[in-house]
Amino acid sequence: MKPLASASILALACASAASAQTLPGPLATPEELSELLSSGAGVDVIDIRAEDAFAAGHVDGAVNAPYGLFRGPSDNPGQLPTEEALTDTLRELGLEADTPVVVTYQGESVSDFGAAARVYWTLKSAGIEDLTILNGGVNAWTEAGLDLSEDAADPEPSQIDVTWDDTWTASTEDVQAAIDGENDTLLLDARPESFWNGTESHPAAAKPGTLPQSDYFEHAGWFSNGPAIVDADAARQLAEEQGFTGAENLISFCNTGHWAATNWFALSELAGIDNVKLYPESMVGWSNAGYDMANVPGPLRTLWHQIRGVF
Repeated sequence: MKPLASASILALACASAASAQTLPGPLATPEELSELLSSGAGVDVIDIRAEDAFAAGHVDGAVNAPYGLFRGPSDNPGQLPTEEALTDTLRELGLEADTPVVVTYQGESVSDFGAAARVYWTLKSAGIEDLTILNGGVNAWTEAGLDLSEDAADPEPSQIDVTWDDTWTASTEDVQAAIDGENDTLLLDARPESFWNGTESHPAAAKPGTLPQSDYFEHAGWFSNGPAIVDADAARQLAEEQGFTGAENLISFCNTGHWAATNWFALSELAGIDNVKLYPESMVGWSNAGYDMANVPGPLRTLWHQIRGVF
């Protein structure tokens, strides 16, 4: 057989690289996503906004996948869908485990990012490995001068089967074990301090308070200039400054696993800390199940942070 010319070898190598193209990482800028979609790469885009917002304009080719599909009932929004329900949802959306997925959302506030992070966490736990979030959402897309489409995509149903990987999931039993001191675990509250110290509570929670022996780092701390989250380098630096180094296990929680998803995403996916889990039901599920709560008074809160600052 005649050997291939070097130009032919280069062409084959480029074709192979294109076919194996993956997403830019856990975050994509509007420009990166636009370039990726223009290249014809096989990527699925889902838009997790409500149907009316999606219909008004979305990234071309996106499929509408409202956030509620990935959440629990109104009295326990953080509750996980069953594997069967999640399988049905992902099949209807046409998602496959081996096809990259981009999550888009509105991008109207730092709280809004939590929805994208929660869906990202759900898809990763459901077996989709190549994932990214459009940083800043649809608002950032339009601010970059990129066009929206009103054409509705009609995905072909897939045959995906979901088997939940609990690597990034903290159960109620995991939380109780941490409280009981059975392992070295930091329980990290993603809510504003007023929720952590018990002066505010979620309407669906049985009572105010936080997990015993918890600390807090508000989810908004990962944002420095608008609703786009910081990049990986900034997340690593901030994590180190706060003492989140991976030396201990970490369980992120909030009211319903929404704000906590932002802390999980920043620590796990951006800062690259391996042993970070999300407690999906968080304080609503915990309090309504009758487990012990803690209210942290001001002087004790100050002392706790002084101790963390020393050690």
